[in-house]
Amino acid sequence: MERSTIVRVHEGLHARPATRFVKLAKGFESDVELVKDGKAVSAKSSVKLMLLAVKENQEVTVRANGADAIEALEALIGYLENPRAGLDDEAEAQSPANDAGQEAAPAPGSVPAASGGANRLRGVAASEGFAIGPAFAHFPPDIAGQGRMLQAEEIEGEIDRFRAAVGAVQARMDHALAQDSLSAGDRGIVAALRDIAADDSLTDEAEGLIKGGNDAVSAVITAASTIAAEFSAVDDHYLNARADDVHAVGRQICLVLLGQDDVSLENIPEGAILIADDIGAWDLARAPLKRIGGVVCGHGGATSHIAIIARSHGIPAVLGLGGQVNALRTARDVALDGNAGHVIIDPDEATRADFAGRVEAAAKERAGLTIFKTVTPKLADGRIIEVAANIGSLEEIEAALEAGAMGIGLFRTELLFMRHMHLPSEDMQAETYAALAKAFAPYPVIVRTLDIGGDKPIAGIEFPDEENPFLGWRGIRMCLDRPDIFKRQLRALLRAAVHGNIKVMLPMVSDIGEVRQTRVLVEECAAELKAEGMAHAAFDLGVMIETPAAVLIAPALAKEVAFFSIGTNDLTQYIMAADRLNPTVAKLNDVTNPAVMSAIEMTARAGVAAGIMVGMCGEAAGRPDLIATFVEMGLTELSMSPASIQRAKKAIMAMAADG
Repeated sequence: MERSTIVRVHEGLHARPATRFVKLAKGFESDVELVKDGKAVSAKSSVKLMLLAVKENQEVTVRANGADAIEALEALIGYLENPRAGLDDEAEAQSPANDAGQEAAPAPGSVPAASGGANRLRGVAASEGFAIGPAFAHFPPDIAGQGRMLQAEEIEGEIDRFRAAVGAVQARMDHALAQDSLSAGDRGIVAALRDIAADDSLTDEAEGLIKGGNDAVSAVITAASTIAAEFSAVDDHYLNARADDVHAVGRQICLVLLGQDDVSLENIPEGAILIADDIGAWDLARAPLKRIGGVVCGHGGATSHIAIIARSHGIPAVLGLGGQVNALRTARDVALDGNAGHVIIDPDEATRADFAGRVEAAAKERAGLTIFKTVTPKLADGRIIEVAANIGSLEEIEAALEAGAMGIGLFRTELLFMRHMHLPSEDMQAETYAALAKAFAPYPVIVRTLDIGGDKPIAGIEFPDEENPFLGWRGIRMCLDRPDIFKRQLRALLRAAVHGNIKVMLPMVSDIGEVRQTRVLVEECAAELKAEGMAHAAFDLGVMIETPAAVLIAPALAKEVAFFSIGTNDLTQYIMAADRLNPTVAKLNDVTNPAVMSAIEMTARAGVAAGIMVGMCGEAAGRPDLIATFVEMGLTELSMSPASIQRAKKAIMAMAADG
């Protein structure tokens, strides 16, 4: 996805505006590039961006690829089109709080700054929607250690006190996980926080500091900062977001050590805008979320747990304001635009009216589609078309269920591997996959086995340096070479299949032998589990059609597997021999190209002839303009982001009405 514009930043992207542009870009999960005169560089590298030498009034193109690509484009284009973005007044120069880009130009579809620049801030658009309401400032006091060195005879007792505090935090989180009132998505977040609290990396670091003479509170603060810094240093925004989680867990341990309770959110008024420098995911998950009108936070980004919780519950959120959030401490009312990342302090009457109108219009649009939430799309000939969701974590379950997903058409397991400091255990994986199966039963949950390579490495796997990782050691190729990792995942999936309709999909298949080798491993794993007396069940095995080879051998593959799922994103780039991240060949990455559509039709025909299910899990599955064509080809399952589900159901029902 890309857009071109003329740069209006005063004197172009020199040092300060380039740094701010990069910080803004880093707030998004998507890969982002800036292109000038045919040369593309990462928008998340200050050095590369400055070397591109972008001047005022030059034309550039912003290209984004990922889950929040639309939001990234709007925010970055808005910055480039803002003449004031490059002006460094004295206040800005002295305060890094303004790095998020105060007074940036509004992105398309966002709210104009009707109340004046002095009351208008900009951060990261983390959860879409508009809100206006009373400000609820939530600024708990900072926690500090005792600042004294322990005597030798005190150390053992202090370690015991620390371990007891960790146990208390874990017990508190276990209690929360046992509550039926906790949503599936929030349950996943609390489980992830508990995992951090139990991780040896944090506890060993803290105990080492205590043995060195530090008091327990000081040790926890230092240990959490050390681990969080490691997460922040990794060039991956999912992992960067885990730094906030480490700090949140460290705070909870410190509070237990100090015998204190954290400031509660229980008394937040109906429709209030929650304002905070930082909100621990643990606190937000337990807050009365139905009363919260919006969230504004100094920390956090589009992939932080705060953002995920907000999106799951339909709460507009603007995060990453930095020190600017302090300007909201005394605000009476706040308006926020979660689509563009704008926050307006004490808005005037014109702005109030504008926001009220936008809130009402958005509600009407949502209401018009909600009638399709419980609809089971059925064609005139009686065929049911399953509309499922693509997700990558348990935190996204709630949004998928709320949208009316008929199961999961693609669960990306790589995030489960990437978000932890170690390879996830079999038990952890089994628990995750079982939670998915239970949440969507009796609908199917299609779990894609680990699809990762040199372009996005994970801890515990040594990847070779490759000129083109997309054509290298990734997906099923890597898994078959590392049965120690692959069998752990397959065992977990067999165990989870007891709890619901689990199906397993193999990525990057290009040879029938890869399917047969996998089936042998599955049989080995089932035999091992049986010998161990471990409950398990069989699952359907399918393949993701994303390589030209898989298309050409589809008739033979269809005899080996239970289903196909067409991954249009990679299939398009491989059919067209055009890197989908390269803007100079972007026009070739078009799913409607006859070559790509022919490949989809060939796959569908092979699957239908063999009597197996043919689905689609690429972005094209959610396009209303293409859904009818895909269904006519024989596809009976379409999987997409939760936000597209109700619109897709509407398009299918329109086909039935016409037909």
